[in-house]
Amino acid sequence: MRYLLAMTENKKTVDRYMDAFGRTDHAEILSCLTDDVEWVIPGAFHKRGKEAFDQEIENDAFTGHPAITVTRLTEEDDVVVAEGSVRTQRKDGAVLNLAFCDVFEMQGGKIRRLISYLMETQSLSPQE
Repeated sequence: MRYLLAMTENKKTVDRYMDAFGRTDHAEILSCLTDDVEWVIPGAFHKRGKEAFDQEIENDAFTGHPAITVTRLTEEDDVVVAEGSVRTQRKDGAVLNLAFCDVFEMQGGKIRRLISYLMETQSLSPQE
């Protein structure tokens, strides 16, 4: 997940967050968030605060670490948008491929609000 050398502070935070999420590194993920962070997955949940966020980092239905590929990272004002794909394995052995678009609202170089749009796909690449 490396981009141009001239990444802004906000993009660096999102890059650190994505890298940490791929390693399931709770402490590093939480260090990227404001204390009053909100995480919304439309149709699934709306969580507030670091403790609630932390409880959603891992899901009992899955095993191992997700393979996250960011294909585009765009920033305007204090909003960073990350597009890409995730590949993860369920405990039942099935593989889940998702295309994602994450909208990060930033505050002071940290993630204040995250809206995650997810769609199951048949392949790892969202462009196919």
